[in-house]
Amino acid sequence: MATTFLSTAKPFLSSSTPTSLSSLTNRTLLFSCPQQKCNPRRPLTSCKALSDGSHPGPAASPIIITKRSLSICFLTSFVFSLASRGSSSANAAILEADDDEELLEKVKKDRKKRLERQGVISSANKEKGYLQDLVYKLSKVGQAIDNNDLSTASSVLGGSTDTDWVKKANIAFTKLSSSPEEKIEVDTFNSSLASLISSVTSNDIESSKSAFVSSATAFEKWTTLTGLFGQLKGL
Repeated sequence: MATTFLSTAKPFLSSSTPTSLSSLTNRTLLFSCPQQKCNPRRPLTSCKALSDGSHPGPAASPIIITKRSLSICFLTSFVFSLASRGSSSANAAILEADDDEELLEKVKKDRKKRLERQGVISSANKEKGYLQDLVYKLSKVGQAIDNNDLSTASSVLGGSTDTDWVKKANIAFTKLSSSPEEKIEVDTFNSSLASLISSVTSNDIESSKSAFVSSATAFEKWTTLTGLFGQLKGL
């Protein structure tokens, strides 16, 4: 039975093999075509092309966005710069307005003081008389010292600062002096006058000249500060 089966099977195999192989071959070809069409290496090629920038669509988009971003940044910076300049100009205008107001207030105060001073001087006729007498005496003393005539200078000045004309002059100084600068010049005058009287009494011509110049200069500065310079004769 086994021998018969084998002998029968050989013709079957030999006759059926070509058909089976051809059918298998056809089936293989049928399945190989779709595999070639769906080649797995093609996506790699496409990806490479994308990475090389050969595809125009997606590669151009970042450039457009970048330019827009730069434009927006530039415009924003420009707007903020204008806003900052406008704010600085506004602040400067406010400060300038404040300075103008302060200057205006100062001018008003100075004018008010000047008017008050003019009112005091206009009504101080007696004190101006004392000061006019002072101017005459200093003029005589200066002429005497210039002529080296210290005896005449001594008779005009008196022996000390306790004389009547010196007291009256200080009354006028006190009433008409209001600022610290004016009071400093009054002190300088009194100190120089004391030195002048002492130098003349000691018959020291050089010291008398120096002391006279100091006292006359201090008195002239005081009259300028108080506004009396043009109202007294002989200055």
